[in-house]
Amino acid sequence: MPVEIERKFRVISDRWRTAVRTRTLLRQGYLANTARASVRVRLAGEAGWLSVKAMTPGRSRAEYEAAVPAQDANEMLGLCEGPVIEKWRHIVEHAGERWQIDEFLGANAGLVIAELELDSEQQSFALPEWLGAEVTDDQRFYNFRLSRQPYSHWPESERNAP
Repeated sequence: MPVEIERKFRVISDRWRTAVRTRTLLRQGYLANTARASVRVRLAGEAGWLSVKAMTPGRSRAEYEAAVPAQDANEMLGLCEGPVIEKWRHIVEHAGERWQIDEFLGANAGLVIAELELDSEQQSFALPEWLGAEVTDDQRFYNFRLSRQPYSHWPESERNAP
């Protein structure tokens, strides 16, 4: 079973921008969400993907992905429940690790999250100075939740928390 192990953090400064290697516009939506799994379609530049992700809390979750033609992915976005999430995904190298920094657009504008995929839950890594609080276990920051409860709809006290 393919397993994704990731850590997620809020980003508290723009100092990461000078280290950006690439960036890609992502559009993604959810075809289905249950208590056990979500089914996502994503258009990343000219690449399309279908993903099934287990809805288990924590750092490790089962995740299955399959490539689909970009045109099909674009059409499937029209079938999604809730608004489509749009974000710039920036790739930043720090201390030998490949960080994905998601800069959300639209109703989630203002939210910037850094993710690091790991080989094991025990893997150590250097924390960049631009990281804030870890939000790995906070379901409000799961993309499928952001499609239903966008960041701009959160109370200001929650949006401004570190």
